[in-house]
Amino acid sequence: MPSPRYRREMPQRYRLEAAKCKKCGKLFFPPRLVCAACGSKGFDKTKLSETGTIISYTIIRVAPADFATQVPYAIAIVESDNGARLTTQVVDCKPEDLEIGKKVKFVFRKLYTEGHTGIICYGYKAVLV
Repeated sequence: MPSPRYRREMPQRYRLEAAKCKKCGKLFFPPRLVCAACGSKGFDKTKLSETGTIISYTIIRVAPADFATQVPYAIAIVESDNGARLTTQVVDCKPEDLEIGKKVKFVFRKLYTEGHTGIICYGYKAVLV
């Protein structure tokens, strides 16, 4: 059985669901309870754009045990086309193909296998456009 935290994050992981402040319009991903810009507690659910731009990235060459078979792999901060920033793994490319400013598309992929039961947990990653 997936952990409670993973279950709580399913709307974000599966649908790229964000929160848009009703008062000032600022977009937050993952959703939050209080707007950091204006202090409002009113939000509308909204879907992030399926594309974005790499703001910054790093290449992981020494990974935790669960990701040791994937090295080297890239982790990037991506700004979606509607303004929210998120951290995600960039897949299906060579590390030297990455550049700040390149466009990416968010895709639904396997994130990891949880525990000894082998339950597969899914979520979003990014691929170069």
